Amino acid sequence: MDGAVARARLYLEAGADAIFPEALTDAEMFRAFARALPGVPLLANMTEFGRTPPFTAHEFESFGYAMVIWPVSSLRVAAKAQNELYATIARDSSAAAMLPRMQTRQELYETIGYFDYEALDAQIARSALPSPGNT
Repeated sequence: MDGAVARARLYLEAGADAIFPEALTDAEMFRAFARALPGVPLLANMTEFGRTPPFTAHEFESFGYAMVIWPVSSLRVAAKAQNELYATIARDSSAAAMLPRMQTRQELYETIGYFDYEALDAQIARSALPSPGNT
């Protein structure tokens, strides 16, 4: 812990905007690190199957952390869903059984704000053909 805090102070002296202590293993370690660096924006890395127990964002906040990331959680969920999809296709020769678990086109468009971008495009630019004689 002492070495990690000393390195963090050096990073701050060098201009770091935030500090990310790696692989702390319990709540008290997170609290102790935050106590050693009062007022410093701290980042917690919540990656499943690592050394850090599965704390919530609220717990990290109570430990003194301003930021928490889940850098591979969505990838892990997506990879498992892909495994299930391909197992279904291998078993059924079809993906039809997976339809209830799939995002619809409408849900995708709502998620990414598709129609907002389409409307913005219409305001910004319009395709124009050259007039006869101006080609």
